[in-house]
Amino acid sequence: MPRRQDHASTPLYTPKERQRRDASTWTVVQGVLAPLQFLVFLVSLALVLRFLWFGEGQQAATVSVIIKTLVLYTIMVTGAIWEKDVFGQYLFARAFFWEDVFSMLVLALHTAYLVALAAGALGVRGQMLLALAAYATYVINAAQFVLKLRAARRQVSPPTAVAVGGGLGLAK
Repeated sequence: MPRRQDHASTPLYTPKERQRRDASTWTVVQGVLAPLQFLVFLVSLALVLRFLWFGEGQQAATVSVIIKTLVLYTIMVTGAIWEKDVFGQYLFARAFFWEDVFSMLVLALHTAYLVALAAGALGVRGQMLLALAAYATYVINAAQFVLKLRAARRQVSPPTAVAVGGGLGLAK
């Protein structure tokens, strides 16, 4: 009977994938965009909460959610290109399948916010609550990527550990 391979012992990257990851320009792009996205998220979160708690700064909160969504789209597109460079497919590569699946929910909720804003649906408070739901999914997705990055670093000896990028989360 063949032995089932444990996912915990399966390396995140094959040696060729690791080489492609390290050589890809998109790895650096993801490494820059991920912390930028997180910073934009923190500022926007503060502005949205300020509006919801005090009723102040509606325009600033709205603009911040739009900017956060545009940064999200940017990191998603560049992350898909990164996955193509490293794994040979734009999304749902073996190593990041579940992170990418959850990323689709993150994208859907951010896009739903833009649709509600453009349509004038849900009212301003409802739109901001939708933005918070989108942000909650973003935090979960970012945590998925951070955990994956930590696992990848544990699989590599310290001298060759490299921060890597991709997808929606902080880094792949």
